[in-house]
Amino acid sequence: MLSNVVNIVTGSSKRLLELQIAHGIEVDKFMASGECETGRGLNQIGNLQRPGSTRWSSHFNCVCSLIDRFGSIIIVLESNNNCSTSSNSMRGKSRGSLKALKSFDFVFVLHLMHKIMGITELLCRALQSKSIDILNAMNLVATIKELLQSLRDEGFDILLDYVMSVCEKYDIDIPDMNARYMDGIRSVRQRDNISVEHHYHYDIFNSAIDFQLEELHYRFDDDVVQLLRLSTSLEPKNNFRLFDIENICTLVTTFYPADFGQQEMYHLKLQLDHYKIDVVTHTKFQDLSTLSELCVRLVDTGKSERYSLIYRLICLVLTLPVSTATTERVFSAMKLMKTGLRNKMEEEYLRDSMLINIEREYAENIDVDEVIDEF
Repeated sequence: MLSNVVNIVTGSSKRLLELQIAHGIEVDKFMASGECETGRGLNQIGNLQRPGSTRWSSHFNCVCSLIDRFGSIIIVLESNNNCSTSSNSMRGKSRGSLKALKSFDFVFVLHLMHKIMGITELLCRALQSKSIDILNAMNLVATIKELLQSLRDEGFDILLDYVMSVCEKYDIDIPDMNARYMDGIRSVRQRDNISVEHHYHYDIFNSAIDFQLEELHYRFDDDVVQLLRLSTSLEPKNNFRLFDIENICTLVTTFYPADFGQQEMYHLKLQLDHYKIDVVTHTKFQDLSTLSELCVRLVDTGKSERYSLIYRLICLVLTLPVSTATTERVFSAMKLMKTGLRNKMEEEYLRDSMLINIEREYAENIDVDEVIDEF
C-alpha cells in the first residue's frame, strides 16, 4: 500500500506540485507553533522517496519521507478523489489509498517499520559498502540484536501512545484497545477471546521484531561471526593493524582443515613469520584497504608464489558469502531478466523458452552448476 500511495502521488507533475505546496504550508504551520526545529538545511520541501527493488535503505527513506509528509499526502489524495477532471480509475485508486492511509492499522505498521528499519539501517549500509569493515559490521549485528530486544521488551507502549497521537492529529479513528479483536476468521469461529491491544502487541509488534531477530540469528550465527572476525586478521587496512598470526592459524584449523594438511599447517606458520616482516611492513603494501587489492598486489610482486599457503587462504576468505552492493546489482539484473523481459513475451513462447527450462530444472533439484553451464 505504501508503494501504491507513492506511485499515485508522484504519478503526475500536478500532484507533485500539490504535494510540495501542501507540505510547505504544513511546515510553516509547524514552525509557527514550535512543533518542528528550525535551522539551516532543515524542513526542506522535497518529493516522496521511491523504494528500490534491491536497496533496503531506500525502503527506510521511503517510510521516512511518507511520515514527514503524511498530512500533505492526505490533502493530495483528497483533492484527487474530488477532482472532476481525474479519471474514474485514478479517483478509485486515490479513494482506496486514502482509506488505507487513514486507518489505524496503516499508521501503526508504518511507524513500526520506521522503528525497526531505523535500528537496522546502519548494518544495511555497512553491508552495501564496496569495502566492508567486517569487524565493525559484526559489532553492529550485536548492537542491533540488543536494540531490537529492548524495543520488543519496552517499546510497545511508547509506540502505541505515539501512534494514537498521530491518529488524533489527523482525525483517524482509534479502536477500543480493550474490546475483543475480531477479524474475518475469528469473527466466524469465535474461538479466540483476545483484545485489540493483544492483537497489535503480540500478533504484529512482537511477531515483526521476532522475525527480524530470527533472521539475524540465522544469517549471523556464532560460527559465522567467529569466521568473519578471524578473517579480519588478514586485511591490509590501516597498515595491517589487525594482523595476528595466532588468529590466522585458528581460522585455518577451525574453518579450513580440509584445505590444509598437517604438514602444510606447519609451513603456514613459518610463512606467516616471514610474511609479517616481508609484506606487513613493506612500503609497497601500505596503501591497500581490501583483501582483493592485497591478492592482486601479491601476484604483481611475485610474493603469491613465495607465500603460496597464505595466498591460498586469502583466496578462500575472498569467497565468503558476505552481502555487498555487488550481489544487490546481480539480484537487480536477475529481476530485470526474469520479470521485465517475461512481461514482454507471449505465454506460448515462454513455454518453450530457456527461462522456463531453467526454472523447471531448479524445481527438480538439478545440480546448480549443471544448470549454469547449460545456460
